[in-house]
Amino acid sequence: MTRPTPAGRDCARAWEAMPWILQATASREQEAWLDSHLATCDDCRAEFEQQRKLARAVQLPSDVKLDPEQGLQRLFARLDADDPQQAVPAPRAAGHGWLLRSLAAAVVLQAVGLGALGLKLWSTPDARAPATYRTLSNDAPAVPRGAIHVVPDKSMNMSAWNALLQAQHLRVVGGPNGVGAYTVLPDDASVTAKDASDRLRGTPGIRFAEPVTGTP
Repeated sequence: MTRPTPAGRDCARAWEAMPWILQATASREQEAWLDSHLATCDDCRAEFEQQRKLARAVQLPSDVKLDPEQGLQRLFARLDADDPQQAVPAPRAAGHGWLLRSLAAAVVLQAVGLGALGLKLWSTPDARAPATYRTLSNDAPAVPRGAIHVVPDKSMNMSAWNALLQAQHLRVVGGPNGVGAYTVLPDDASVTAKDASDRLRGTPGIRFAEPVTGTP
């Protein structure tokens, strides 16, 4: 339960300002206001100190081992600790304790994530692995039996190319390669590659059509 009082709004404002203060991106007015608020609010002062410790932990070198589970349990134990001189906890303290637990868990998880990201970036070399590429010594991929290599004219758009394939009952199974050649197959298995390539050579817009007889 949040407190509909000026003190509650000031605490929310303080929690929002803490990350900016710790990252040194806040204005001097924000820093001065937070200092004055922390001087009168024990809860916010304890939270700010905890966030400062977490920020320092994120900046530790990669060889320092972090135990987020132990830190989270220790923080929860501190938040759940009751004042032995307080017989009946006030409703304000109960609501504020639940809020502190939720926000503290979020802060710890965020710090752990930032720490993991920092450690990963710390251990990642700057040089990237070379890209994989094919050479003439690599084995060429297998070509289906009855396939045809076809090179359409550069002026043929995609609509005309698809219409030609549908009209001649062909389907693309590969390509285009570096010279713009596609590998196509007849939909009808009874149609030979020679007959299909002959029809393609007589079609306007086709620059090359030959059956695949071996490794291209």
